[in-house]
Amino acid sequence: MSVVTVQLGQCGNQVGQELFDVLCSDALAGHRKTYSTASCERFFHLTSQGDLEARAVLIDMEPKAINSSMTKALKGGRWRYGEASHFSQKQGSGNNWANGFCVHGPRHKDAVEELVRREVERCDRLAGLMTMMSVAGGTGSGVGTYITQCLRDIYPASFILNHLTWPYGTGEVILQNYNSVLTLAHLYQLSDAIVVHENDTVHGICSRLLNIKAIAFTDINRVIAHQLGGVLQPALTPDSNGVYSLNPLGELVSALCCHPEYKLLSVSTIPQMPSSSVPYSSFSWTGLLKHLRQMLISNTKMEEGIDWHVRPPPASGRIRSVAGSSFNTSLANLLILRGKDVYCAETGNFEEATIYTPWLSPAEAFSAWKSPIPFNKYEKSATLVSNSQALLGPLEDIVRKAWNMFASRAYIHQYDTFGISEDNFLDSFTALEQVVSSYRELKS
Repeated sequence: MSVVTVQLGQCGNQVGQELFDVLCSDALAGHRKTYSTASCERFFHLTSQGDLEARAVLIDMEPKAINSSMTKALKGGRWRYGEASHFSQKQGSGNNWANGFCVHGPRHKDAVEELVRREVERCDRLAGLMTMMSVAGGTGSGVGTYITQCLRDIYPASFILNHLTWPYGTGEVILQNYNSVLTLAHLYQLSDAIVVHENDTVHGICSRLLNIKAIAFTDINRVIAHQLGGVLQPALTPDSNGVYSLNPLGELVSALCCHPEYKLLSVSTIPQMPSSSVPYSSFSWTGLLKHLRQMLISNTKMEEGIDWHVRPPPASGRIRSVAGSSFNTSLANLLILRGKDVYCAETGNFEEATIYTPWLSPAEAFSAWKSPIPFNKYEKSATLVSNSQALLGPLEDIVRKAWNMFASRAYIHQYDTFGISEDNFLDSFTALEQVVSSYRELKS
């Protein structure tokens, strides 16, 4: 089954191009026909000339990012975007969510829906739709939210996965907290799952693990793409009977989002190191999974700086765990293992009941997918997709900053001009406070 990707705004188009590059490179590496066929069918279709063409639609209100992404793909020589799979205008959304959602989205709705429809009709079987955008800009977040709303109306039975890039905490644009609150509140009602990558975390990976000195957005996007590739590439599920999973988005949602109040997913990958260090490194599944489990329970974003003092609460004391505890409680976790001796990897430590909320059994809360095919130059690698309290802190921070601005009525007029009223803001704050409350209560 195939996934149609909708890349929105500068961030969505840049990350999307890196993702397709990673997917294609991995699919075509080595002699592994079954794996390659499954991957290519999922994300590309074969043209009459024998070229791989991404199952993607590119949307932006300015042409620069789209032109750059299409040119880079073409220069790579392994895959390309469709010549008529993009839509752009000459005027952006000014980093204003309301401008994107209330003006540009409705104005260009028909053209975008037609592009998506054509791409969907080229799929023999549709697994679902994946939208990629920034949570904080104008086109990515505003138009992206509006288009997601349209896709939900048109494809009510299809899975929709949103990938969001979270802005730097120090601030990229003055309106980013407002934009983020409005985006998240709306997408929570529209999407089946929301995968989040934080720029601060990925920047730290580039600096501390990959030893990149002058970090550019290209480096950040590449790390995000590799982590997403580790999730999306074919793997064997416990029920697949030796056949690569047919419905990746549906199985991801089923494994992780069993309750509509919990849709925020974080991704952690191990190992991550400079390419020059890989030939001199060796990995064991025991060591990799020990580190990854501790990263999970201590909510450590990368392998460096893990807090080894954090331990799960005793089973008898779980109800008494306080909200301020440093222990990260999970609703559900999906562990994806790739590489040599993958079927010898012991995952029992991720099945401990104390890791999870008391009202869901570990058998329902934990899933493991495996593939003997190595990924991203590593002989062995593990990716953890977690529906847990990992994103609770960043979410609370954005809501708090946005509320402080709203309380002083800062910049409200910029949204009111395009039709977003104070009541719309209050509805969004209320919706996200409910999300925050739900994730806090995972401990009880």
